[in-house]
Amino acid sequence: MIGIIILIIVVGIIFYFIVTYNRFQQLKNGVEATLGQVKVALKKRLDMLSQLLDSVKSYAGFEKETLEKVTQLRSSVLKTDSPEEINQIEKESRQILGNIMVSVEAYPDLKTSEIVKDLTSSIQNIENEIARHRYTYNNIVQEYNTMIDTIPSNFVASLSGFKKKEYLQFEEKINETPDLKWNV
Repeated sequence: MIGIIILIIVVGIIFYFIVTYNRFQQLKNGVEATLGQVKVALKKRLDMLSQLLDSVKSYAGFEKETLEKVTQLRSSVLKTDSPEEINQIEKESRQILGNIMVSVEAYPDLKTSEIVKDLTSSIQNIENEIARHRYTYNNIVQEYNTMIDTIPSNFVASLSGFKKKEYLQFEEKINETPDLKWNV
């Protein structure tokens, strides 16, 4: 009788380990997939910034460094897997977007240009997409990290080598969608 009870306990522990391990794997894969969606959305933003720069550069005289920086960010965004690096790319692209919008404000002809209006509308949509993906990513990371911190799933994490994931912590400005509308 004691042997059966011990067997049931061992089978229960093994079953718990397998279920918990699989949940960690699901969350880890969700983190990686959502981070990929964030990277794609950031690349879209950078593509739009590049097009917007092309549209306004004759008016605003953007320096060569700005154009090169956008190109460099575009090529690096899909190569990185680090949330820290993605946070930095997001910060830099947001700064460039802000500089472009300030320049566009100074030229009434640009504010009424259909190409510029279309591009800024597309950027606005991409900003919303980035915010959604960031929210999803951070929710998955929170669940994953909570499992690592709580008993008894932390034993499975420790035995399986699961490590905490970083949150995407874009600057607080991410909570405010850039104002891409003009009073024309």
